[in-house]
Amino acid sequence: MMSVLQNKNFFKLFSGRMATNAGDSIYYVAAMWLVYELGGSAFYTGLAGFLTLIPQVLQFLTGPVIDRISIRKVLTFSQGLQAFMILSIPIAHSLGVLNVTIVLIVMPVISLLNQIAYPATSALIPVILPKEQLTKGNSLMSFAYQGVDMVFNAVTGLLITFFGAITLFWTDSVIFFIAALLYWRMTIGKEATEAKEPAKEFSLKRETRQYMKDLKAGFQLVLGSAIVKLFGENIVANFALGAMMAILPAYADFRGGSEVYGALLAAFSAGVLIGSLCAPLFEKIPVGKITMISFLIGAGFWISSVFMPINWISIVLFGICSIPIGLTNVLFYTILQGCVPRKFLARVFSVIASISTSAMPLGSLAGGALGSIFPSSVVFLGAGFSFLFISLYIAMVPVLRNLPSVKKATIEDFKFNQEILNGETVSS
Repeated sequence: MMSVLQNKNFFKLFSGRMATNAGDSIYYVAAMWLVYELGGSAFYTGLAGFLTLIPQVLQFLTGPVIDRISIRKVLTFSQGLQAFMILSIPIAHSLGVLNVTIVLIVMPVISLLNQIAYPATSALIPVILPKEQLTKGNSLMSFAYQGVDMVFNAVTGLLITFFGAITLFWTDSVIFFIAALLYWRMTIGKEATEAKEPAKEFSLKRETRQYMKDLKAGFQLVLGSAIVKLFGENIVANFALGAMMAILPAYADFRGGSEVYGALLAAFSAGVLIGSLCAPLFEKIPVGKITMISFLIGAGFWISSVFMPINWISIVLFGICSIPIGLTNVLFYTILQGCVPRKFLARVFSVIASISTSAMPLGSLAGGALGSIFPSSVVFLGAGFSFLFISLYIAMVPVLRNLPSVKKATIEDFKFNQEILNGETVSS
């Protein structure tokens, strides 16, 4: 797997992603805990989660743009701007004007910038790496996502206890500047990152028409394929995960405080990381069967973690339950990267992300609202049953139950519309 890192551009992308995720982890943990402290209620963390997740629903708007402009510039710009936005929180604190409203305004703006960076990264991987290295590359990128999250979620929880949330924002802005520099130093050929069409004189009308055409093609390709079957389980699962993340500060406070909050987030990331790193071992096993079995087992671990009175064991059980997320995410992404034509990649990934996560903001609101009425442990337990739903849903949908392995998957398995693949749009 380490041989993939010998690719200089992938190494820079990987390093930049690690820096970005370190910044994201520090910011998210510190911001959510700051909202909980300033607002004093699970309702505010639910609202914060809702506002942070709403931009994910709009990710489909970024796909057509990313497919046509320099991905290197997109990544550099988004990380640099995030650095400046994060600085606004400690500056407001220094001026004595910081309140929960300011944090609630900054959080969705930073999240919106992330919606540009994530599909850009996914679209760039198959450009940098050959098809036979995609699983390993995605596995390493998942390590960049989840491994860094695991470490910094835990560390941030402890640092909040010793230094307070505000101090961490200063350091976080520096980390995002480093990520921007790493992305800028990539030396990918123009044919891989720039617009594929010859330069023309700018025309707002023409560009708008082309953008809408690309946007329509992305939706048609996804909604007219077997991918649409995934949205049933994704919407329910993401609603539950949104509720879980909203209630987590209150649940952690109930079980011990900010240290437990960081530990729970770290354990969850660790489980996703383990699943991601193990994904190459499952390339020859049908993805449908892996999903059914792994999420059924994961449900048992999540539910049992709530009833475990010993904190460290409960945290470990919760971490194990997230292994199926990392495992199946890498396998699904690898299949899509190998089957979807390159010119559609960013659009397909952004549309999938937008639709799949559309329920997450509502779940966050619901989790916060329910957490102000019922004990946090009850809401947390209810969210755990989403994994059981995933397993049953996959079992009941033939096209998902019979999904082949990464090694055997072909474009025909997703039943894409050939008219769209060849002509980009079809009449509505």
